[in-house]
Amino acid sequence: MILPPPLPAPILDPIVRLALAEDLGRAGDLTTDATILPGTRITAEIRARKPGILAGMDAAAHSLKLIDESVTLDQALQDGGRLEPGTLIGTMSGDARSILMAERTMLNFIGRLSGIATLTAAFSAKVQHTDATIVCTRKTTPGHRALEKRAVRCGGGTSHRYGLDDAILIKDNHIAACGSVSEALKRAHDYAGHLRMIEVEIDTLDQLEEALPHKPHAVLLDNMDNATLRKAVAMIDGACKAEASGGVTLDTVAGIAETGVDYISVGALTHSASNLDVGLDLP
Repeated sequence: MILPPPLPAPILDPIVRLALAEDLGRAGDLTTDATILPGTRITAEIRARKPGILAGMDAAAHSLKLIDESVTLDQALQDGGRLEPGTLIGTMSGDARSILMAERTMLNFIGRLSGIATLTAAFSAKVQHTDATIVCTRKTTPGHRALEKRAVRCGGGTSHRYGLDDAILIKDNHIAACGSVSEALKRAHDYAGHLRMIEVEIDTLDQLEEALPHKPHAVLLDNMDNATLRKAVAMIDGACKAEASGGVTLDTVAGIAETGVDYISVGALTHSASNLDVGLDLP
């Protein structure tokens, strides 16, 4: 697995600034101002409290940098690394006031994004005996899509569309408004340039039969049982990519993968992942 690089600063910066501003409010950190003398220096460690997969260190590091560039952060583990309770993630040294101001925002990013990476890794492990790939969807926290989709990659998955502007995905409501699968695909091909992928959501085998002559790049086989998925994969016969979606769980994903689909999209990766418990302590 090739791990993703940190997100570029122009993407990270507005997200992190908003998170810090939300926490610091109008007056800053009153508790730290009241209790910590200026010039106090500390060393603090970030450690995992639960097992999982690490993600979000780029956002955490940028949070600290915006508070105080002089504080050092030595990462003991990179994103994508495996965590056990007590695993050292990173050590910070420097101004105590700065570290305490940045602490919660840093941990929020690491906990949320590591939770996504951990859930993705669990889904990916269930399908590793097949050729299927786990992908996330647009069901992300508003404003955090780039972070959350990167976390999915840290967990061994990949991404469906990043947004409405990077591929054409004809869904059931588009089909209903156009009048038919055929008409929707004709319009899409007329509109798309040579670099635009076209995928169409299919609910029945009859719709699939109608779609295939129009040569979509992929079909989204929505809420089909495994027997129907096998029939759909046989009908497609390599003509395009087959993606399964709809209520996929850890209990059902292996059986779906065994039908021969190429991709399985799982909205739960980003909308239902549990936060991974991480903490900051002074050794």
